[in-house]
Amino acid sequence: MSTPGRAAQRRKTSHVLAIAPFRRLWTAMGVCSLGDWLNIIALTALAGNLTQGSGFQAQSLAIGGVFVAKMLPAILLGPLAGTVADRFDRRLTMVVADIVRFGVVLSIPLVGNYQWVLIAAFLVECVNLFWVPAKDATVPNLVPKERLEEANQFNLLVTYGTAPVAAALFAVGSALTSMVTAAFPASGVKPTDLALGINAVAYLVSAVLIFTLRSIPKDHTRQASTLSVLGQIVDGWRFVGGNRVVKGLIIGMLGAFAAGGAVVGVGKAYVSALHGGDAGYGAVFCAVFLGMGLGMFFGLRLLGGLSRRRMFGLSIILAGLTLAAIAVIHDLVIVVMLTVLLGACAGIAWIIGYTMIGLEVEDALRGRTFSFLQSLARVVLLLVVAVASGLAAVFGSHLLAVGGISYQFDGSNVVLLLAALLAVVVGLLAFRHMDDRRGIPIGVDLMAALRGEKFVPEAEEQPRGFFVAFEGGEGSGKTTQSRLLAIWLRDQGFDVVQTREPGSTKVGMRLRAILLDATHQGLSARSETLLYAADRAEHVEKVIRPALKRGSTVVTDRYVDSSLAYQGAGRALEPEEVAQINSWATGGLLPDLTVLIDVPPSVGLRRMASPADRIEAEPLEFHERVRREFRTLAAAAPERYLVVDGTLQQAEVSRLIQDRVREVLPDPVPHEAEAATGTIPAIRD
Repeated sequence: MSTPGRAAQRRKTSHVLAIAPFRRLWTAMGVCSLGDWLNIIALTALAGNLTQGSGFQAQSLAIGGVFVAKMLPAILLGPLAGTVADRFDRRLTMVVADIVRFGVVLSIPLVGNYQWVLIAAFLVECVNLFWVPAKDATVPNLVPKERLEEANQFNLLVTYGTAPVAAALFAVGSALTSMVTAAFPASGVKPTDLALGINAVAYLVSAVLIFTLRSIPKDHTRQASTLSVLGQIVDGWRFVGGNRVVKGLIIGMLGAFAAGGAVVGVGKAYVSALHGGDAGYGAVFCAVFLGMGLGMFFGLRLLGGLSRRRMFGLSIILAGLTLAAIAVIHDLVIVVMLTVLLGACAGIAWIIGYTMIGLEVEDALRGRTFSFLQSLARVVLLLVVAVASGLAAVFGSHLLAVGGISYQFDGSNVVLLLAALLAVVVGLLAFRHMDDRRGIPIGVDLMAALRGEKFVPEAEEQPRGFFVAFEGGEGSGKTTQSRLLAIWLRDQGFDVVQTREPGSTKVGMRLRAILLDATHQGLSARSETLLYAADRAEHVEKVIRPALKRGSTVVTDRYVDSSLAYQGAGRALEPEEVAQINSWATGGLLPDLTVLIDVPPSVGLRRMASPADRIEAEPLEFHERVRREFRTLAAAAPERYLVVDGTLQQAEVSRLIQDRVREVLPDPVPHEAEAATGTIPAIRD
C-alpha cells in the first residue's frame, strides 16, 4: 500500500487534554478524587481505631456506620443537588463546595471523637452531591461533542486511578508516623491525622483551580425538571426495563456493587484479624484499585478476541471465586495478591458495562440512565454495607479446632463468602442473559482469546476473499459510501463485487418489492423477519459465497445486523431468535469488517426523498431504537466494527473508511491471481 500517510495523519489528532479548560477541570477532578479516597480510608481507619478497645462487634458496627453516613445523603438530597446544579453558577457551586469540604475535613482530627466522624462523613457527602452534578454538567460545555466520549474515559481514569495513589499515601504515611511515634512518644502523631490533612489540602487546591477556570458558561438552563422525583424513577425504570442489554448490564453491575459493599463493610475488621493494622488495610485498599486499573487498561487487550458480553459475565464470576479464596486464606501477603486479581476482574466488568451503556443510551437519556444507576448503586451499597457489618457483628469470632489444627473463623469470613456466592450467581445470570456466542464452548473461546485470536468453528470459517458490510439507519449515507469504497478498491487492483440487501437476486427483487412497499403496512413483524432472512439466504448462496470462494472482495449494503436492529430492536422481537434465524440462513457467515455509519434519525430522515417506503415511514421512536441497537452491536465486538460519524463531510467519511480498510487488507493486488495471469484480476459488479 502506497498511501499510509492519511492513517498517520489521523493518529496525530490532538489529545482531548490539549483543550486547556477541560485540562484544568480534569486536574481539579483528579485532586478531588485523591482527597475523596483519602477521606474514605482515613475515616474508616479512624472509626476502627476509636472503637478498638470495645471488641470485634462494636468495631464492625462503627466502621459500617461511617459508610452508612456517607451513603445516606444520596437518598435524601440527590434531587435537590441536581436542581442546584441547573439553577446556579456551576463554577461558584463547585468552589463553595470545595471550601466547605476543606473546613469540615480539617475539623475531624481537631474534635477527635466517633460521633463527629459520623457527622463529618455525612456533611462531606452532602456537599459532594452538589459538586458532582455541577462538574458532570460542565464537561460537555468544555469539549466538542465528538470528543465527549474520550473526555468521559479520562474522567473515569482519574476517578479510579487516584485510589491506589491515595492508598499508597495512607500506607506510607502510616509507616512514617509509626516511626515518628516510636522515636518521639510524646508527639502524638496519628496516621489518620496526616491523611485527613492531605485530604483537606486537596479540596482547597481544587477550589483554587476551579476558581481560576473562567470559561465555564453561565447561560445554562435555570428551570427545574418538569418531572417529579417519582416520575424520574418511573421513567428510568421504564427505559431500563425496555432495553434488554441495558437491563442485563445494570443487573450485573448492581450485583457486583452488592458484593463490593459486603467487602467494604468488613474489610478493615478482616485485615485487623490478620494483624495487618492501618498499613495492611492501606495495602489491601491499594491492591483493589491497582487491580482495577490493570483490568481496565490491559484486561480487554489481553482477551481482545473474546466477546465483550461473555467477558462481562466471566469477569464477575472470576471475581466471586477470587473473593471466596480471600475469605478462607489467613495470609495477608496472599490476600493482597488475590485482591489485585479481584480488582482487575471488577475493572474489566466496570469498563465494559460503562462503555456499553454509554453507547447504547442516547444523549437525551444517558444522563438520567447513569444517574439512575449511580443512585441505585448507592442504595444497594448502603443496604449491603449496613447488613454486612451487622451480620459480621452478630456472628462474632470463633476458633475452630479439629485434630490439633486451629482455624479462626469470624463474621467477616461469613460475609465475604456470602458476597462471593452472590457475585458468582450474578455473573452466571449475566453470562446467560447476554451470551452472544451460544453453542461455542467457553473454554475453547477463552483459550483462543488468550492466543490473541477469535475462535471460529470449522463450519463457519470464512472463505479466502474479503467481506465488508455497510450498516446504518435511514439516510445515513451507507449506500453512497459502499459504492465509493467499491470504486476505490477497484482502483487499488481488487476484484470487487458490490451488492445490497434486499434485492440482489431474482428472488430477492420480488421480496424487496413486498418488504419496502408502503402499501404492505399490515405485514407482521415475524413475517417481515422471515422474508428478510429468506432474501439473505438466497443472497449468501448465490452472490456472496461464490464471490468469496474465488477470492473477490464483497461490499454489501446491509447484512445481518440490519435484521438485528430493525426487526430485533425496532419491532421488539427477541434478539436471540432473530440472530438464530439469520445465523441459520447465512450458514454463520460474518463480515470481516462492518462499517456502521452513525447518524441521528432526526438528521437521516430529513435527507430522504419522499414518498417514504414502508420502513422509512416508521415513527422516530422506531428509528431511535434501531440506532441504539446498531451502536450496541458495534460496542460488543469493536475489533470487527468501524463506527463513523455520518454527519461529517462525505469526503471525510470516505477517508476514515479507507484508512481502516488499508489496515485490514494485506495487499492491493491479490498475489495468486497476479501470478497466474500476469495481469490485474477482472472487475465484477
